Amino acid sequence: MATTRAALTEEDIRTLVRGATADERAAAAQKLCRTIDKTPLGEDERTLAAEILRIMAADAAELVRRALAVSLKDSPLVPRDVALKLARDVESVALPMLSFSPTFTDDDLAEIVRLGGPVRQLAIAKRPALSRKVTDAIAEHGQERAVATACSNDGADFAERSLQKVVDRFETSERVLAAVAYRRVLPLSVTERLVRMVSDQVRDHLISKHALSPETALELAMSASERATVDLVDQAGRTADVKGFVAHLAQAQQLTASLLLRGLAQGHMTFFEWGVAELAGVPHHRTWLMIHDAGPLGLRAIYERAGLPARLFPAFRAGVDTYHSMEFDGGARDRERFQERMLQRFLTQPQAAGREDVEYLIDKMDSVSKAARKGAIRESA
Repeated sequence: MATTRAALTEEDIRTLVRGATADERAAAAQKLCRTIDKTPLGEDERTLAAEILRIMAADAAELVRRALAVSLKDSPLVPRDVALKLARDVESVALPMLSFSPTFTDDDLAEIVRLGGPVRQLAIAKRPALSRKVTDAIAEHGQERAVATACSNDGADFAERSLQKVVDRFETSERVLAAVAYRRVLPLSVTERLVRMVSDQVRDHLISKHALSPETALELAMSASERATVDLVDQAGRTADVKGFVAHLAQAQQLTASLLLRGLAQGHMTFFEWGVAELAGVPHHRTWLMIHDAGPLGLRAIYERAGLPARLFPAFRAGVDTYHSMEFDGGARDRERFQERMLQRFLTQPQAAGREDVEYLIDKMDSVSKAARKGAIRESA
């Protein structure tokens, strides 16, 4: 304890307890907090430091309590009873602790969300990390601004049921719905609800970044009245159930040679394999062997069995050969770079793709290239 007592001088402690003015006590409090935070403490020293912090938290002057809250807002040394006392204090004292302090338990934060009011809810919503217990409470009890902030927080872990609760409660709030839509990961059930509720811009984002069910994707793609265009190739490459997606396309008579060629040219080989297997009526594992057969006959045989147009076979042959000649590089944004290179290689080889397909693929290459450049800029920033 000698080290701590030497650092936390008797004069500082006396000023903290008996200082004539709030300014003097606040200055002493700030100095003591810095010392406590930076000095290695043993068990007895932690006990002494905790008692000093309790004295600060009980000071009549807001300035002193705020000095404590700001100086040790992200310190694990603040005792839980002190953190809870400060959380109930005036906002200038409570908010720094609620925004950062690691001392609170998830139960503490959930209870504060339930009872603490919109300003305290907002402070908690901004914390660097939020567990599902806390986001459950925000979804259930949070005011609009706090809910939108939490949904925009990449460190907030939301259960699917909580996101559904948010959509239920704020179905007319563009701010909240957009915050949910722009989350990096969304459950399919939430995405499909939002697609029909949000503005055009947000809707475009949802469709371009998240998977839809084959039913919804087809409905949106085929409806002229819809506000956003669904790219079925993108959706096929994004879905977790490629087999089911392909089967639905076939049932709706939308599994066309053009769609398969566009998918192959973008490197969606799994989609191409399942598509050919569906059209040919051949199990996927046998289709895979024939497509990837090193000899010249396998691909042609399964292609003809699928009833695909003979005039397009050179384009499909070029796509498969291009795919085999390339490898993922294993770096950041691997998929995007592979797709960009695949499109470039495919479009520079002689093939018999139709004009509409070529124009589509050129547009797709342009958009992929732009996205790749933006990603590289963000990574280098």
